Formats: sequence, C-alpha cells, structure tokens
Amino acid sequence: MAEIKYYLAVDIGASSGRHILSHMEDGRMVNEEIYRFYNGNDTVHGHLVWDTDRIFDEIITGMKKCAELGKIPTSMGIDTWAVDYVLLDKDDRRIGQCYAYRDSRTQGMDDEVYKIVPENELYARTGIQKAIFNTVFQLMAAKQETPADLENAASMLMVPDYFHFLLTGVKAQEYTNASTTGLVNAATGQWDTELITKLGYPKRLFETLSMPGTVIGVLKLDIRDKVGFDCAVVLPATHDTGSAVMSVPSDADDTLYISSGTWSLMGTERKEADCSDAAMKANFTNEGGYDHRYRFLKNIMGLWMIQSVKKEFETGYRYKDFTGDEDYGFGHLCDMAAKESIESIVPANDGRFLSPMSMILEVQRACGETEQQVPESPWEIARVIYRSLAVCYKEAAEEIEQITGKHYDAINIVGGGSNAVWLNELTASVTGKTVLAGPGEATAIGNLGAQMIADGVFKDLFEFRRCVRESFGVKEYKA
Repeated sequence: MAEIKYYLAVDIGASSGRHILSHMEDGRMVNEEIYRFYNGNDTVHGHLVWDTDRIFDEIITGMKKCAELGKIPTSMGIDTWAVDYVLLDKDDRRIGQCYAYRDSRTQGMDDEVYKIVPENELYARTGIQKAIFNTVFQLMAAKQETPADLENAASMLMVPDYFHFLLTGVKAQEYTNASTTGLVNAATGQWDTELITKLGYPKRLFETLSMPGTVIGVLKLDIRDKVGFDCAVVLPATHDTGSAVMSVPSDADDTLYISSGTWSLMGTERKEADCSDAAMKANFTNEGGYDHRYRFLKNIMGLWMIQSVKKEFETGYRYKDFTGDEDYGFGHLCDMAAKESIESIVPANDGRFLSPMSMILEVQRACGETEQQVPESPWEIARVIYRSLAVCYKEAAEEIEQITGKHYDAINIVGGGSNAVWLNELTASVTGKTVLAGPGEATAIGNLGAQMIADGVFKDLFEFRRCVRESFGVKEYKA
C-alpha cells in the first residue's frame, strides 16, 4: 500500500487561524482540521498591533499536532491577510511593532504620498486601489512618525513571509502579498524601484519577488526539535485572497467570484492588469495571483460587520427580552435575519464601518441619518447588514461588467460566507445571477493546491480546480 502524503496549510485570518492537513484519496482531496486558534489585535501605546510572537507560538503548537497524530506533512505553507509587514535589523531582530491595518496611524498619509506621487500616477503604475491601510501609506506613516525604524531596517517582510523566515531562516518576499502593497509595478510584476525611490523608502528593503509554488527550504534545526519532524516549506499564494481565488472551482478564464470572509472580495481573473482611469475611478484593484493571473477585484466590507455585531451581542448587547443567552452563531443570525421585514440598507463600503467603536450604533446611526427604519433587535441589525452587502455585490458586478465589457451569468462564492444560505439566496435575487457557493475553506484549499501543484499532484491550476469541484462540490442558488 502506497504511503499517504500529507500537506499542511496554515491559514491565518484577522480573527482566527487554522491548521488543515490534506491528502489524496480516490482522486479527491481529503482535508482535516487539526488545530484552530484565536487571532486579533492588541493595543500597545495607543496603536493596534499584531502579537507576532503569540501567533508564531500558535503555528508551532498546531504543527506539533501533526507529529502527535503521526501524520507528517511532505510540505507546509502559511497564508495570512495582506498589507501588514515586519521590519528586521541587520541581525534579523524585529524592529518595533507589527502594526495592524486597522490602526489609525495612516490617517492623512494618502495626502502625503500624493504630494510626491499623484494618485493617478500611483494607480497607473501599480493598479492597486486606494485603501488607507495599504503598505505604501503605512510606510509613509513610519517615515514620518518612526523614521529611526526605517533607517535601522535591513529587511522588510510581509507577515506570512516573516513566519516563513522564522521557520526556515530564508527571507523570501512572495509576489501575491507584495502586490497588495501599492509598490509593485503591475506591468513587470516586480517592485517599482523608481516609485520606491521617489517616496524615499529604503531600496534595500525590496528584494526579488518569489512566486507561489516556490520551495524556499526546510525547517530549521531548532524548529524540527520543537515540532518533532522536518518538511519542505512551500510558498502558497501567501495573501489569503490569492489562495482563496485559486480554489474557485471553475474551468473558465474569467469567472466572476466573491471571496467571502472578513472582507468580501468581488472580481474576476484577468491575464493583464487594468490600470485605466475607469478602473481607478471605480476603485478596483489588480492584485497578483497564482501563475501571474491578476485578480481584478473590489474590496467590500464583508462579514466584518456581522463579526463585529456578533461580538457585541455576545458581550453585553441587551434589547427588550434578550438576556444575552441567545444563539448568536453566524448561521442562526443569518436564518433569523431572513424572517424579519425591515428593508433599510446602509452603504456597507463606507469608511465609517471600518473600525467603529460600536458597529451596532454605527448601523443604527446610518439608518437614522437617511430617515430609514432604525433596526433594534439583533435579527433586524443582521438583516440590514446582509441586505446592504447584497446591494454592494450587485453594484460591483455591474461595474465589473461595464469595465470588462463581459456579461456573467453566475457568481462563484467561496470562503466562510458561502455557508450563509440566506445571503446566497439574497445575492442571487438582488444581482439576478445564479450563485454557486463553495468551498467554505477556500483559502486553506488554495494554499494546499499550490503545494500539491509544486509536488506534481496536479499538473496545473485548472486540474487542481476540477479536483476542488469534485472533492467539495458547490451549492446552486437560482436568481
């Protein structure tokens, strides 16, 4: 009997992380979640930061589970969110904090960047949408507020690159995550050194980029001793959306998709970046994908709003007969929202919902300001959010079709949001398109796919995607 080959995906989002082992069985991928852990921001000296030491400890703990189970992976890879980074000195010690993208230090930094490089020029070079948390603005905040950090930095690694470095001792800057910084040239697929020089960022921080599927090394001796095994470390698409889009189960070159999680990323794959004025005005982005495929997409606030109100409900929100003991699970919230009748909507993509003190109050204020019915119960609040997201999806789909000149009959929804039945039904109804939902663990599956393609399990991206459909299936919702 042939020995089973396992592959390990470490998928870390803004609110949780998970370790998922996969192997092939009868031509299908079989996945097993072996460890899950909490993630979130800490506040240090008034700034939102990531505790990278704690997160790395969790990565190691999950890897130990593989040895405990006797399922040693052939390879592993880590994906996380985008835009955040770590600076290292000449001795590879971390400099300062790893700031979180929701931290307020970037306020006004867009104007500072545009004084040097106008907004339209920046977009024409990079194709990256304006978002105040983009790395290009974070580095301007560092340049102005903590200049010594940049002066003393010998290298810069995006968050997943940093964790790969801690595992292997190899500093590799992966392409898909780097592309989100606003500093990679959309035409060349490499750092835009002319742009970087204009902005006064140290050029030494920006090395040659590595593509997903690159084997960067094996575990360091001290890591092997901790986890109880050795394996190859393979770069997935380290930007979680890049991995999620890899697992969209479609044979088409130009599928319309939503990667639905904390953010809803809605777009299509293209072979060339679109850095046109029309794309810029619609605030679309051209993020690098697997095999140099561009993810032409728009950021929509996504389930962050639901995650936020869920947390508030669970930690003290009270309304009439609600005691705080109710079921505020995502599935129940979605089911109960479907039964309400409130028709109010809010502009879900507005910056006011990025990091409010209370998401509940912000949604209520937005409804009151527009003289709509103000939601009061948890189910009404959830309904307003779900309906607002569906409207955002409709608007983004129309913009994509107008810019690309293509019509799409269906939307493929992958990620955790693909499990929200009523939201899928609502999206089909509002957009007039068939919704194909699944897989739910899209990011981890895409991470695994990059490793498996590198190891010869699949010959290319499309063979992998066909296997995803056969292994996990999709649910169809008609308009």
